[in-house]
This record gives sequence, C-alpha cells and structure tokens, in this order.
Amino acid sequence: MIPEGMNLQGVIGINWQDVPAKEICPGIRKRDLWRGADGAQAQIVEIDAGAAFTSLDGHPGPEEIFVVSGMFGDGAREYPAGSFIHNPAGSSHVPQSKNGCVIFVFSPQG
Repeated sequence: MIPEGMNLQGVIGINWQDVPAKEICPGIRKRDLWRGADGAQAQIVEIDAGAAFTSLDGHPGPEEIFVVSGMFGDGAREYPAGSFIHNPAGSSHVPQSKNGCVIFVFSPQG
C-alpha cells in the first residue's frame, strides 16, 4: 500500500545488469543508468583485470566514484570495494584495475 501523499512521479529504478554495456576502451564497459536534462549522469563502469583507459580521463565538472566490487585504480592510488572518491572539477586520472572492478560513477554536471 502506498502512503497517502507519496509522489513517485519521475522515479526511475533499474537493475544495472539489465542495461546494455558499451565498450569504451579494451576491457572497459559502461552502462548508462540515468541522464538528466542538465547533463548530469549516473553510470556503472566495469573494468576487467589488467585493463586501463588508453588516455587521461579529464573532468570539466566534478565526478563521484563508489567502488562496488574489486579494486579500482586511478593511476596514483588504489581503492578497495566500499571506497568513495570525489574528483573535483578540472581533475584527471587514468581509470584502471589490476584484478578487475565494478564502479558507480556520478557526474552532477554535464
């Protein structure tokens, strides 16, 4: 039973594994979960063991990463599952993983 006054208009709920994956680099796939009208977006990125971006990944706006599983590397540090990383506007890194990982990426600005 839905409580009186509850508003679920515009709510989106999906299972990330039901979203088609798109290869963005060898061994790296993204799944677009949501995109806002202002360019904000939420994605799942899967990085196979030994895979890395082929170039520097720069961000005009901020980006937040949550490591869902495995070990994520940014080219300088490694972050285990459960880690949260905030990349400020203007920052850059080289996403990679020695043993494979799944990360949730949220960009609040386009």
